[in-house]
Amino acid sequence: MTLIVEDQHVAAIRKHGEADYPHEACGLIGGKMEGERTIVSRLVALPNERSDSARNRYQIDPEAFRRAQTTLDGQGLEIVGVYHSHPDHPAEPSAFDREHAWPRLSYVIVAVAGGRSGDMKSWRLSDDRAAFAEEPITLEPRKVAWQSPS
Repeated sequence: MTLIVEDQHVAAIRKHGEADYPHEACGLIGGKMEGERTIVSRLVALPNERSDSARNRYQIDPEAFRRAQTTLDGQGLEIVGVYHSHPDHPAEPSAFDREHAWPRLSYVIVAVAGGRSGDMKSWRLSDDRAAFAEEPITLEPRKVAWQSPS
């Protein structure tokens, strides 16, 4: 699979990671899966509800998750992934990330060192949940059809 994003998505994930530093930022990724491509259309930033160890863990409130899912459903989108930041840690999933991830979703991680975002990578958990594999992130602007009035 390849994750297809726009510049604005990358910028928003980076900005959220920097804003929540030194805690992990998190959010949902809305879009569509089309063959071997996951097309990102919308990000839903969510608060990290983790009261302990928010510096190296995140937790999404179930009610906030449901509200975001309802919003995305109303826009004809599905949850295709989750993003989060790793403060002062590489953009690679931890064992904790693997234990709490779901197969078939993209997991975008942005490294944030000293409050500045760095590497951003996307990962997909294998169906047997044994390991993550990195998936390519491709920047692709949306093509908008415009028809001028006659």
